[in-house]
Amino acid sequence: MLALSKSIGTVETQYYTLEEDLELETGNVIKTPTIAYETYGTLNDQKSNAIYVCHALTGDAHAAGWHDGDKKPGWWNIIIGPGKPLDTNKYFIVCSNVIGSCKGTTGPSDINPDTGKEYGLDFPIVTIQDMVNAEKKLMDYLGIQQLYAVIGGSMGGMQVLQWTLSYPEMIRNAIMIASGAYSTPQQIAFNAVERQSVIADPNWNKGAYYESDQKPEQGLSVARMIGHITYLSNESMYEKFGRRLQNKNSFSYDFSNEFEVESYLEHQGFSFTKKFDANSYLYLTKALDYFDVRKNNSLEEGLKPIRAKMLIMSITSDWLYTHEHMEEIVLALRANNVEVTYSKLNSEYGHDAFLIENGQMNYIISNFLSKATVKDVMNKNVVTLQDNKSVRDAAELMLTKNRTHIPIVDSENKIIGIITAWDLSKAIAKNTDNIEEIMTKDVLTCYEDDSIYDVAHKMEEHHISGLPVINKNQQVIGNISTTHLSNLLDLE
Repeated sequence: MLALSKSIGTVETQYYTLEEDLELETGNVIKTPTIAYETYGTLNDQKSNAIYVCHALTGDAHAAGWHDGDKKPGWWNIIIGPGKPLDTNKYFIVCSNVIGSCKGTTGPSDINPDTGKEYGLDFPIVTIQDMVNAEKKLMDYLGIQQLYAVIGGSMGGMQVLQWTLSYPEMIRNAIMIASGAYSTPQQIAFNAVERQSVIADPNWNKGAYYESDQKPEQGLSVARMIGHITYLSNESMYEKFGRRLQNKNSFSYDFSNEFEVESYLEHQGFSFTKKFDANSYLYLTKALDYFDVRKNNSLEEGLKPIRAKMLIMSITSDWLYTHEHMEEIVLALRANNVEVTYSKLNSEYGHDAFLIENGQMNYIISNFLSKATVKDVMNKNVVTLQDNKSVRDAAELMLTKNRTHIPIVDSENKIIGIITAWDLSKAIAKNTDNIEEIMTKDVLTCYEDDSIYDVAHKMEEHHISGLPVINKNQQVIGNISTTHLSNLLDLE
């Protein structure tokens, strides 16, 4: 329990500006946008331990740790850090701010390079897919070609699902929490009312309010109040406020804020206007509305590209993203033979429970990630050598590809042996160029569905640093080494 209280300490937000324009789903572009991001932990040599964290509607890149002068840590500090489910001793955690936001990544409040003034409504409409494409650009910049996992709740969960569809071969595990595969009419309705609240504020001025002292604070405040209600449950509101009055014992019979819940919502709305841009709120809620991964109105068809192992987590008291909606996703995944785990988080806190319930979250997420198999971390870009090649060919291949072990395969890519740098010295001693005379024929291998714990034990028992990964036909499909496993299993 002590480890769960640990934090990663002080962190800083970093910034990456794309060298090229970002092409959007609509056909429009954002010129060389900047992405704000934070990282926690260490990326291993094989770059196989990266986990991408996707934030919700008004979140930011500051998911964990502390900024200098802050009174509270990052928004998901309860699950990111040493000994926590997203263990920074094992994993390299990345979180970035989405395109269209106002927390460091390019959005409507930033300067339009064509005009020298804030974009305002000249900023193009963005979608969840655009957000994920921008995040993929960041992964390319960081040199990460595969993600051990991608995780997020609410709008972050939508990004998770989009990641598995847009880049299916890149994602090994995906954790989608309190989210949906498409926005329902009720969700769109709430977003529409919230946007109208902002637009109806005279200070909004068709989005051109940046040079004015008067900002659309009233409209944004009411929008946030409406949104905040959807994040809570009736049970949690009863527990937190009941029908208690604020600083009085009897009704005043006027239109002032009399109830505690009224005062709470007013405070939430007002404080939100000091840290979020009204136009960004319009753009991001619109991105939610457009999200729908179904094809031909079929969720099963829409989810066919998914190759990742999935954890779908609903919240029992969430009436915004209901467990029925999430169970629809689970059924579609199972119909597509996707390996999926479904968990219900029992909580009375409503939609926001994924930011609060660290106990259950810790257990569910840790249990899911601990079931890692070889295919979650293996290197698919394997180098092999045909059995009709020479020792000289093997030596040249080791030199050019920087390998010390190369599987030898037949014409059907079935493994028949392995040659090592040590075997090359035997070739010199025997004065032979025939691979069959020096290669090891009794080869230890593993399968992609083997547990990484079992594979690590096999390598330790036989004092070897790597194994070829084969399929049921004995064909080589990858390799795994102690370097792949060192962070995940704390190997020396």
